[in-house]
Amino acid sequence: MTGILHWINQVASVAYFNLCTIPARIGAAMTAGVGIAGVVAVLVGVLAISAGFRRTMTIAGVPDVAVVLRAGADSEMTSGLSRDEARLLHDMPGVARDAQGPLVSAELFVVIDLPKRTTGTDANVPMRGVEAPAFDLRGNVKMVSGRRFESGKNEIIAGVGAAREFAGLDVGQSLKIGQNTWKVVGIFSAGGGVAESEIWTDAGVLQPAYQRDGYQSVYAKLVSPESFQEFKDAATSNPQLTAKVMRLSEFYADQSTFLTEFINTIGIGIAALMALGALFGALNTMYSAVAGRTREIATLRALGFGASPVVLSVLVESVVVALAGGLIGALGAYLVFDGYRAATFNFQTFTQVTFAFAVTPELLGQAILWAIGLGLIGGLFPAIRAARLPIASGLRES
Repeated sequence: MTGILHWINQVASVAYFNLCTIPARIGAAMTAGVGIAGVVAVLVGVLAISAGFRRTMTIAGVPDVAVVLRAGADSEMTSGLSRDEARLLHDMPGVARDAQGPLVSAELFVVIDLPKRTTGTDANVPMRGVEAPAFDLRGNVKMVSGRRFESGKNEIIAGVGAAREFAGLDVGQSLKIGQNTWKVVGIFSAGGGVAESEIWTDAGVLQPAYQRDGYQSVYAKLVSPESFQEFKDAATSNPQLTAKVMRLSEFYADQSTFLTEFINTIGIGIAALMALGALFGALNTMYSAVAGRTREIATLRALGFGASPVVLSVLVESVVVALAGGLIGALGAYLVFDGYRAATFNFQTFTQVTFAFAVTPELLGQAILWAIGLGLIGGLFPAIRAARLPIASGLRES
């Protein structure tokens, strides 16, 4: 026990000595710290895109709402349901009802072109035809200006994200879409969810405008989350239906998988390349620190300090410098990127999705771990060199 305490005391003493001498090498320490801060900031910034997009896609995925597509479809774009199939789903067991009837919305999904406000270039925007229960079954749709569209009229409402990103979606304006002219009568929010990137109208009006006779999806509010299996079994076992049934949360998560994985791969790849440069900076800093303290290290060894306390003390110094850089980079990324609003292309629907960057606690923790890892790797070899310095030659250093 005494030996362990003695060893711990040696490590603490040498580490404290090393940390106290950092101001004498502030230039080199700042070089390493800034490099690591840059790695962390880039990593957090890029991965915040992925986290923000995933949050937008999944935030509205409540467990008591089911979405029905045609069997084999992987998105609404590739799905198709007839009027008769949609009508059957209204009467399935497990469906919630209110005074007006079942909370089921048969929906049509089309893609239109609108110019962006900033560049004027056209981009794909999702336009969704919904039935009246859509507002209640989703639960988080609220009008922020104007009013809801009226059934049977060429009226549209725009999500706040779409209205912010695309021209022509201010309340009171009219748009020529396809063969029809549509009047914007309201702007709605959806709790930050993907619906905020969409334009909504009455499905019964959108169908003839695009020569559609059926629907692409059916959304159903369930009595409870536990009713999902009952609803799914009834829909998939009905010989008059060829249906694929998913919880809305699972559907949105599946829709976000490709893009989030792509962004994560790119982000980690860029950060890894930058990390190589930061790693060389950390190695150079620690090698310089060891070279500048050759006599002090040799003196400590001559006084009875072991090799392992010297190794650990150099590693502690390297990790402290890296951690300081990591914290600065993480804080800077949080202040710059968190909540920053942007739009990206959703490869599942070939449309623009507006979202906000999300710098989450998990992402910050991951970035700090990267910084600590760089500090450990950057300090390891200089630490070993310090421990292997011959005492006699070290004492002769001027």
